[in-house]
Amino acid sequence: MQSIYLDNAATSFPKPAGVSDSMKQYLDCVGATINRSVYGRAQEAGLETLALRESLARLFRFPEPATHVVLTPGATFGLNLVIKGLLRPGDHCIVSGMEHNAVMRPLEALRQQGVSYTQAQVVPGDSDATLDGFRKALNAKTKLIVCMHASNVWGIRLPIERISAMGKEYGVPILVDAAQTAGILPIDVQDSRIDYLCVAGHKGLYGPMGTGLLITPNGDKLSTIIEGGTGTSSISLIQPGTMPDRMESGTPNMPGIAGLRAGIEYVSKIKPETIAKHEQRLMLRLCDKLSSIKKVKLFMPRPEFPAFVPLLSFNIADIPSEETAAQLNQHQIFVRAGIHCAPEAHKFAGTLKTGAVRVCPSVFSKEQEIDFLVNVVGKIAKK
Repeated sequence: MQSIYLDNAATSFPKPAGVSDSMKQYLDCVGATINRSVYGRAQEAGLETLALRESLARLFRFPEPATHVVLTPGATFGLNLVIKGLLRPGDHCIVSGMEHNAVMRPLEALRQQGVSYTQAQVVPGDSDATLDGFRKALNAKTKLIVCMHASNVWGIRLPIERISAMGKEYGVPILVDAAQTAGILPIDVQDSRIDYLCVAGHKGLYGPMGTGLLITPNGDKLSTIIEGGTGTSSISLIQPGTMPDRMESGTPNMPGIAGLRAGIEYVSKIKPETIAKHEQRLMLRLCDKLSSIKKVKLFMPRPEFPAFVPLLSFNIADIPSEETAAQLNQHQIFVRAGIHCAPEAHKFAGTLKTGAVRVCPSVFSKEQEIDFLVNVVGKIAKK
C-alpha cells in the first residue's frame, strides 16, 4: 500500500488539484499585489482578494465580506491579534481547560502584565455542564471569552453557540478558535453571534500553509499590534482606521490567497456536512476496531457526532506515543504523536507524560487505510 497520511489536524494533505493550480497561475500570470497601483494586474489582485472574502461570507454566513475579513498568516496570528488587541492589565479572560498554546502562550505573556485568566471545566458530551463551567468562571473583570470550537487532541466539541449567548447576556465578547472545525462543521457567524472567529486556511479549508483568517464585525475595537504599509492613506503616518486595512499591514500572501480561495470553493461545493459525515464514519470504524485490541488505550467515549469532531487519539500500553508513531512510520502511516502543542488538553486526560497518537482523516481518506492502520497497531500491541 502507498503511504497513508492521517495527520490532517496538523495540515491537510493532499490538497485538491485546483489549489496548486491557482497558486501557480497567480505566480505565473498575475504576480502583482493588492492596493499598490492601478495597472491591470494590481486590480486583478484586488479582485482575487475580494473573491476570497465573498467565498468566506457564503461559507460562514456573515455580511459585509469587504470589511469583516482580516487576512492572516494563520489562526495563531489571528488569535494573538484579538487577545492582545482587547485585553489590558487588570482584565480577566475565560478559556476552556483544553486550549491550544496559540491561546495559552499569549495569555501567559499577558499574565506577566497583569491580565488574569480562568480555565473553565469542560465535560465531554454534556453541553449543560460545560456551559455551567464557563458561567462559574465569570467575574466583574471578565472582558473576553476564548473558546476552541473543538479540541485538537480529543475532538471534543464545545457548545460555542450557547457560550456566545451567555457572553452576550453578560456583555462579554467571544473569540472562537475554529482551526479544527472550519470546513468540517457548519459555522454561522451571524446567527451564533460570534464576535471573533479565527480560522486556519491549511486544514479543513484545504488551502496552503501560511494562510488564515480573522472574521469579525468588531475589528475597529481591536488595538493594532502591527502597523505599516497598507497601500491606502499612504501620506499619513497614522495607521488607517478603516477595516480591513487597519489590521492588514504589509504585502499579503497573494499566491496563498489564490490557493485558499480554490480550497474554499472545493469545500463549499462538496459541503462541510458531507465531509464531516465521511470522516466521522472512518473515525467510528477506527474507534470500534481499536477498542477490540488488548493494550490499546482510548481516552474518550466513542466519538459520536455532534459531541465530537472526526479525530481520535490513543496509546498502546505504556509505549511513549512518539515510539508508536515511529513504528507506524515504518509502514508508511503518517500520524502525529506527542503533546500536539496543547499541554492543557493532555492534563485534561492525564496523558501529559506519555502524549498520545492522534489520527485525523480528510475527505480523501479511505476505509482500507483505516483498516491497514488497525492491522499494524494490532501487530505493535502483540509485541
